[in-house]
Formats: sequence, C-alpha cells, structure tokens
Amino acid sequence: MTPAAIVSKLWNYCNVLRDDGMSYGDYVEQLTYLLFLKMADERTKPPYNQTSNVPADYSWPMLLKQDGDELFDHYRHTLENLGNEKGLLGLIFNKSQNKFQDPAKLRRLIVDLIGSENWSVMSADVKGDAYEGLLEKNAQDTKSGAGQYFTPRPLIQAIVDVIAPKPGETISDPACGTGGFLLAAHDSLVDNHPHMTKNERKKLKDGTFKGWELVQSTARLCAMNLILHGIGSSPAPNGQVGPDSNLPLAVSDSLAADPGDRFDIILTNPPFGKKSSTTIVAEDGKVGKEKEIIERDDFWATTSNKQLNFIQHVKTLLKQHGRAAVVVPDNVLFEGGAGETIRRKLLHECDVHTILRLPTGLFYAQGVKANVIFFDRKPASETPWTKKLWIYDLRTNVHFTLKTNPLKRSDLDEFVQLYNPGNRQQRTATWNEENPSGRWRCYDYEDLIARDKASLDIFWLKDDSLEDSDNLPEPGVLAAEIVEDLQTAMEQFREIAADLSEKEELS
Repeated sequence: MTPAAIVSKLWNYCNVLRDDGMSYGDYVEQLTYLLFLKMADERTKPPYNQTSNVPADYSWPMLLKQDGDELFDHYRHTLENLGNEKGLLGLIFNKSQNKFQDPAKLRRLIVDLIGSENWSVMSADVKGDAYEGLLEKNAQDTKSGAGQYFTPRPLIQAIVDVIAPKPGETISDPACGTGGFLLAAHDSLVDNHPHMTKNERKKLKDGTFKGWELVQSTARLCAMNLILHGIGSSPAPNGQVGPDSNLPLAVSDSLAADPGDRFDIILTNPPFGKKSSTTIVAEDGKVGKEKEIIERDDFWATTSNKQLNFIQHVKTLLKQHGRAAVVVPDNVLFEGGAGETIRRKLLHECDVHTILRLPTGLFYAQGVKANVIFFDRKPASETPWTKKLWIYDLRTNVHFTLKTNPLKRSDLDEFVQLYNPGNRQQRTATWNEENPSGRWRCYDYEDLIARDKASLDIFWLKDDSLEDSDNLPEPGVLAAEIVEDLQTAMEQFREIAADLSEKEELS
C-alpha cells in the first residue's frame, strides 16, 4: 500500500472520530501509541525475534483480547503505566491519555486499521512518508496550532540540498519539532552517498543526529517519526530500527544551558512568537509578568527574545568551520539593542554568507515573515570573517498560499543553483543596473556594518503591485497577505504594550 493510500485510510477514520470531539492532534497521538505497540509486538516474531521492552500486561496482544468497557479500562491503564517507564517508552507515552469516547471506535482502529497491516515489513520510506503525511495534515488544522512545529518540506529539502551533508558529519536541530530537518538530512545522505562504508552506515543510524524539543507532545510525534524512518541505534538483525531503539532526542529546553555537544551542521526553525515570560502572582494577589531572560557566559548579549537567543545558541553548538542554516523572523535582521550587538558579533566571528528572504504564505502559523540565514563558525580572529553577504529575494512579487498555490521544491531551484553548494566562491549575481529585477545580489561587509543598527533587512526589488494595479495578486492571496501583515503588526504592538506596562509598574 502506498503512503498516500495509508494516509487516506487512516485520515478518513479521523473524520468519523471528529464527530466525537476528537481533534486532529489527538487522533495522531492515539495513532502513535497504537502504532508503537503494534510494531513492538511485530518485532518479537520471526525474522526479528527481539525481546520487547513493553511489559506483557500492556502489550498489543493484551489490547486485542479486550472489548467494550474492559478495552477502555485496559487502554487507560496501559497508557498510564507505560508513561511511568524510563527511556523510549516514557518518551512515547509520557502524559498520554485516552481521547476516545466510544470503545467500539477504539476497537475498530486497533483491529481493522492498525492491526490489519504489518508495519515492520514496510520499508522505512513507505511508513515514514505515511506518518509525515499525517503530520502535515495535522499542521493544516490551523485551530490546533500544530503548524508552528511544521516547517514546509520543500523549504527543508532546499536547505538540506545547499548544506549538502556528508557521511561522518554530525547534524543537530535544537528545536526539532516533528523532526523534519533531521529526516531530510538522513534521506540526503542515503540518496547522495549510496556507497557508504559499513562504519559510515552504522554511524548514520547511531551517532549522526541529535535533536532537542521542548514540548512533550511534539517530542512524542518526533520520536515516532524517527522510529518509522529508521533513525536510532538498532539491535535488529536486518538493520532496521524498531521500538526498542535509543533515539537521539532530548525533551528539554535547549536554551537553558550549553549542552557541551558540538556539531558539524545545525539545521533549525526555532519557534516564532512572543518573548518568553512567566506569570508571577505577588503576595497581595497582583498578577504580573516577568520576562525570562537567558543569561549564559557563551552568549554575546542578554535578551528575552527567543529567536536572538537561538542564533547565539546555534553559534555555540557549531564546531569550528561547522555550518548552520536557521529560519528566523524579520525582526532578527533589524531589531536594535541586543539584536544589533548579536548581528555585529555574528558578522565578525562567523562567515555570514547567505540570506534567503522567504515569501509569505508558506507557514501554517499565520503572520510569519521569515528568512533563512546561513553562516559558518570560524576560529577567533581580529579581522571579521564575513567578507560578502549574498541575498536571494524570494519574497518581492512572489505569492504562495497553503492550499491553492503551495510552495514546491522546484520554486527554489534557482536559489539552490545560484547558492552553488559545490563552490560557494564562484557565485554570480543576477542583479545589476541592466537587470534591476535580479533576485540574487551581493553586499560587502563594510556596507553591512555601515547600515543603521547593522540591519540585514535588505531589499532592492520594486513591488509591482505598488507600481501597477493590474499586477495585483489574486484576491485570496491579497487577503491572506493583509491578514499576515495585520497579525504581525498586532504581535509587535502587544510587545510594545507589554513593555510599557512593565515600565509603568516599575516607576
């Protein structure tokens, strides 16, 4: 069965369960628990003959024996007890709950939908792609907020294509969401290096990847995604990864401290949104907000802005000459104060060589104007490492929508070609005075630091819709862009209002 057919089969059943009030996110979580138990049971049989780490009382065969109210009670106890286990079981089942309202519908999912397939004999491509399909459908449900953990896969693919990981390199995502960057890097290594040595293949399974995810429910989905794609150490005789694997995934706040690990490649899309804050209730009952300012010796500046902190954190995680690609909102490119300090330090201590300006309409989280900033960490130097910054503008006069005109990998072909991953020193600008519509332009270091606040928010193309009303995008695209602009403005006004309120309380 193809990934699309499996997704369709599983997703159609979700529509039945929605009548019972189950959300898309809840459904994917319940599928994750049941898939894990089914696969763990499959691995105990030939040709694998593995010992399962799932206690017999809470195994798949025990679930199959139950029906009606007994099934509900047993399923609830199974989730509860497995959530108290250590290691991978705890990672998958921690804080898990039964979200079904009708035992007959749970029984149908167990017997007819998950029980009817042998998941372990499917290739990692089939079952992994099927699960990815479910995660994307979940991200499309804007009410759930799951979109903030889902980076568009064509964008991830293009980023991985230009970073071009090689066998033996270590790869990390300190805000890994459901694992999109790690999986794309894995697939790139497998596809582009078919003749890896035995040791290289072993390291690819166990020792190449490391991810951090703060939100437990998202980490659970990431863990299952990694398992289904075959990432993690494997005791299986056929080399596949099963539910007994050790996964390279930590559920924690990656910004809290320097973990000490260093990597050749960092690929990440840190969470966008508000600055971190904690609600404080004083003795007199007054409620206030206290910004969570990250103070670390390895950081250039102290700030409560998460995105600026992630840029500093990524620099720390990189090995010397390691390379990074980080998705950041526009404010990281132009914000003053700590933002300016961090940009100046980054330009000096790293080779900040490329920025990809992204169009609107890419992300399931609305109101996002984003960029991808590419930089390499370098050794200490009195002279700045950044010599030239190349910018590709995929935003001006480019319009995408999530449904009617979604981003395709081919839309990034020109960027990938001009980036020239094989030899970055041999780049050619497409912009010049004779071709003012060229999207690929270079700026010298001296020009960058001379700009107000060392702003990297640079654009040069004329917006056609401002010049000629006949060039306006479709009404639906225009409406979506207006919504995104308003939401971005509202977010900025909220931060200003919060800052003013804090100053009033202190005065």
